[in-house]
Amino acid sequence: METIAADLLVALASGTAGAAGQHAWTSLRDLVRRRTEPEPAPDAPEDIPSGEEEFAALDERAESVERARALARVLALRAAYDDAFRADLAAWRSAAEETVARTGEGDVHNRITGGTQGTVVMGRDFHGPITFNQP
Repeated sequence: METIAADLLVALASGTAGAAGQHAWTSLRDLVRRRTEPEPAPDAPEDIPSGEEEFAALDERAESVERARALARVLALRAAYDDAFRADLAAWRSAAEETVARTGEGDVHNRITGGTQGTVVMGRDFHGPITFNQP
């Protein structure tokens, strides 16, 4: 299985993918915590990490690309020896990539030029009404 991109994990961990991204992040946590194979594959190395430690480390410092890479490596290792985990991880990855593609990765580039401006709102992914109180 191809390694999950570190930038996808960072986008989900840091919350830049919005509420849907947070849901995907929670789903990954649940997947990592779940043990799917009662016995490891016969050719599996001893003590394959579950990924819980790496997940917690990235959750603690969500912007860390190095921690995201460490989690991606462990997920790929675990998927290599656990068929059920590999299938579930592939399904999770597909949904997560779609979520990030739909919401973007968090970059906002706003530019105002010219003279005096009235009320200006800058942001990304607004949900719900925006109200301005006029003096």
